[in-house]
Order: sequence, then C-alpha cells, then structure tokens
Amino acid sequence: MAFDALSWLSGYVGLVALQRLIGDSRGTTIPMALAMGIGCAVLFLLAGATLRLHQGRTSIGSFEDVVLVTTTAAFTGIACLIVVLIARPSGNGVLLLAGPLLALTFMLWGRGIRRIMRDQRRVSRSGDVPTLVIGAGEAGRQLVLSMITDAHSPWKPVGFVDDDPAKRHRRYRGVAVLGSSEQLDRVLDRVDATTAVIAIPSASAEVVRRLAASTTAAGLETKILPSVDDLLHGSHAGVGDIRDLDVADLLGRRVIDTDVSSIAGYVRGKRVLVTGAGGSIGSELCRQLHEFAPAELIMLDRDESALHAVQLSITGRALLEGDDLVLGDIRDDAFVREMFARREPEVVFHAAALKHLPLLEKAPAEAIKTNVWGTLNVLRAAQEVGVERFVNISTDKAANPCSVLGYSKRLAEGLTAAVAAETAGTFLSVRFGNVLGSRGSVLTAFSAQIEAGGPVTVTDPEVTRYFMTIAEAVQLVIQAGAVGRDGEALVLDMGQPVSIDAVARQLIELADRPIEIVYTGLRPGEKMHEELFAVGESDQRGAHPLISHTAVPAYAPLLARELPSWGSAGELAAVLSRACLDLAHLPQQTGPTVGTRP
Repeated sequence: MAFDALSWLSGYVGLVALQRLIGDSRGTTIPMALAMGIGCAVLFLLAGATLRLHQGRTSIGSFEDVVLVTTTAAFTGIACLIVVLIARPSGNGVLLLAGPLLALTFMLWGRGIRRIMRDQRRVSRSGDVPTLVIGAGEAGRQLVLSMITDAHSPWKPVGFVDDDPAKRHRRYRGVAVLGSSEQLDRVLDRVDATTAVIAIPSASAEVVRRLAASTTAAGLETKILPSVDDLLHGSHAGVGDIRDLDVADLLGRRVIDTDVSSIAGYVRGKRVLVTGAGGSIGSELCRQLHEFAPAELIMLDRDESALHAVQLSITGRALLEGDDLVLGDIRDDAFVREMFARREPEVVFHAAALKHLPLLEKAPAEAIKTNVWGTLNVLRAAQEVGVERFVNISTDKAANPCSVLGYSKRLAEGLTAAVAAETAGTFLSVRFGNVLGSRGSVLTAFSAQIEAGGPVTVTDPEVTRYFMTIAEAVQLVIQAGAVGRDGEALVLDMGQPVSIDAVARQLIELADRPIEIVYTGLRPGEKMHEELFAVGESDQRGAHPLISHTAVPAYAPLLARELPSWGSAGELAAVLSRACLDLAHLPQQTGPTVGTRP
C-alpha cells in the first residue's frame, strides 16, 4: 500500500519536476502536484480496499494482479481528471493524462521486480539435483513451477533446452532457455546439471530416442514426463509425474483420439463380461471399462490370484466379495453356459487364451482345448443368451499362421465369424501384435536378463515385431467394439515394426552397464517378420484412422468339435494347419492363402 501511494506521488511530482527541469515553468506547481498525488493515492487505496487489491486477492506480479491494478488505476485517473477539470478547466492536461500512466508504470514495475526476486529465491531454495528441462512449452513451464514451489521436490531447475528458435531468449520463473538440444555440450558448460527431464508429452518415439541419446551421451541421468493422454487424465505436469525413461517411451507414445460417446453408448448401463480378466489385456480392459459405468462388470478368470489383483486395482479393495468376480474355466462348457444363463451379459470381451508360442508348440492339445474349444464354448453361450456385442481378442499371429498359436487363434476368428452369421448380435474379432509390459513379453524377459547381469538372448539380429502399450491396445479394442461390423476382424494399427535387437540394445543402454547379447536362432513356429494381414486381406479404414476392417472366412463349429485333443505335437500341429488351409477355402468366401508350417 505504501509503495502504491508513493507511486502516485512520484507520478505527479516527478512530471512537474521534469517540466521545471526542461525550463517549462508554466502550469501546475509542485505543491499542487503533491496535492493531486495525495488525492489520487487516497482514492486508489480506497478503491483497492473495495476490490481487496492489497488483501491478498491475487498473487503479486501475476497476470490477475496486473489486470486488477490497471483497472483500479484507470478508475482513479479518470476520477481525478473529472474532478480537476471541473475545479480548474484550464489545468495542465499533460499532467492529468500522464500522471496516472507514470504512476501505473511505477506500480507495475515494482510488482515485476518483486516477482522476479521471489522466483529467483524459489529457484535458489529448490531441491539439490540440478536439472535441465528439455522443452519450454506448457508442460515444461508447469514442471518448473512445480519444482520451485513444491517443498519436497528434489529437483532444482537450472535451465531449459528447446529447439524452437522463437524461444531462445525466453525466461520463465527465473529459469532461462539456454540453447537447443544440438547445443547440449555448450549448455552444460554454462550450468552444472546432472539430470535431464524430457518435458514434451506429445513427442514421438523418434524424438524421444534422439533426445535420450543426446542426454545419455552427455552423461546426464534421463527422466521423462508422461504422454499427453496420461496427463489429460490427471492434473497439470508436476514433479510427481517425473519417472524413469523406459523402452515404451523409445518405441512409441502415440495419443489415441477415442470417440468416448460411441464407447459409452454400447458399454454404459450394460452388463459387461470380460473373460481372462486377470491377464495383462483382460485386467486393463476391466480398468478402462469400469470408467464407462457399466451396469455390471463381470470379471471371469481361472486364476484366483489374478482376480484378486484386478479387483484391487479397480476398487482399491480386494475382499473377493460380491458378484463382480467369477472363478472358472472357459474349457468347462457346462460352467460357461450356466454362468451366461445366470448373469445374462449384454457385451462380452473374450480375452481368455493361451498365448506363449514355444509352449504351445510342445502342447498343441492345450491350444485346441482353450483357444478353439474354449472360445467356442463362450461363443455358443453368448449366442444362447442373446449377447448384443461380442469382441474376440485375437493376435497378429493369426495372419498367415505358421505356429500352433497362430493356427488356434485363426480358427477362433473363424468360429467368431461363423456364429456372427447365424446370430442377431454383432460378433467380431480384434487383431494386434505384441503388447509392451504384458506378462511373459519379450521386454519382461529382457529386463529380467539385464537385472541378472546378462546375457540377453535374441533369436535373430534381423527379427522384427509390432509393439503397442497395453493401454493403447485396450483403448483401441474398446473403440473397435464400437465401430466393428458383424463377422469381420479389426486390425489395430501397430505403427512400424520394431527390431527386437534394437529393443534389447536400448534396454541395455538404459541399464547403463555392459551386457552381452547372444543370438539363439528362430524357434519352431516363429516368423522373422510378423504380419497383420493375411494374403488377400485388405486394409480398409473407415470409422477410425487406426483401425482396419477385413473379412475373415467362417469356420464351422462342428468341424472345431471334431479336432483331436490327443496325439503327438507334430500330428496335432499338422491337423491345425490343415484346418486353417480348409478354412481359407470355404465356399462362402474366396479367402486368402495362409502360410504353411515350416
């Protein structure tokens, strides 16, 4: 209040003194200017009291503070102008106009200086880990604010790094943009940073890899903020969001444009069943579906520990009570039919399956019992109770299959198409590739091998695979359920195939210690390069840019029931291979020619 009053006095008296200094002795005298300054100061403080200007309504130096001060000063200046013109029409017009402006300049200048000093004190008192923030955009600025205001933050922002030339002179909260990522060595000569945080939530995998390589080469510990999609579901970017860089960031961080209204339309208020609810895909399906407020979310699995874990992740409690958990095996036809008749689900996501390729090569009978017969059990039960929408979770190994896993999942797609042809509801399959972080995935194996000190085993230096994050895959699965048509397979856009050898090397680089890579050769049933579409299948995208629609040939349920469940592994694999070849040549559709078993 004292500073603002002094600003008004300085504004008027200073202008009169300046007039005298330049030799203009006409007009207002110093005493008159002093009186005007005192009057305006009193009026300004009274108006400010009404608006709570000096009672902490806004933070000093904030944008809101500037607006409030400017508004109050404008009111004071206009009121003063009117009073003086009425009392003395021939008054000094320059003084009446310029005095309030100069007073406002003093007040804003003082507030700006105070804010700068406050920010500098906050930076100097922040954590003890000197940190470069890569990205001076909105997320980076929010992160710096969190670093200097959070009393428990270990991070001390020492500068921004940004490749945008328009930001090269920018300073925020006392933290300056020191250069671009290509000038990192020069930046580190100016500041003694030990850590870098990539604060660009929309950055592509290519950008993240480039920045991570630069910071790692410079000897900095590299951290990262979550993706845009993750931040949108939380609060602003802050120190609590900083995490270690992982391989998911290096492989892809796409943001999916999900049509929430279409999803809500077929899930909200419905009885929704998820088979295989305890698995990596099934549990994430349950978590995301829960957000769309189904009338019931029925979670079915044969693994009681997995059901316990998924219930805990959704509700925060795991008392194993209530009707949301169902313990049972889809291979038990009587159980499946009774459960469907009792619970009458309206929407079904069928994620239960055996998925480990090498094991199924040695035990194809188990693939038949679970992936083929188990799927048929669920399909028939869904048909009997009139399920409105059925989504079968498939795999890219069903395209031109050459493994027991691929054969069994291809037949499951065919069974889904067959039931769709004779049922009122919508029955479809969704096909995608490897999922980052799923149980038993290659990344899990690599991480365990690195933790043990190596070596890391890679089948072949040229082998490639498609990868998605679990959240991305499930989000697209739910979206596919909204846009899919009866009997078709929907293929999720997996981006570009990734070199497994490159993934292993990136994980080793993150571990920051020498680990040997050993090449073991492709195993039986493995492909060098996975495919998303079988020969003859088309990539048609209409409803969603990341979802392709393709027709699949039906596979008669009677033929599935006739598959043998005994015999040698080689004999059963050959039976499954022939079944897929027959599937591709059914008379109702000119299907693709599938790959034969190597």
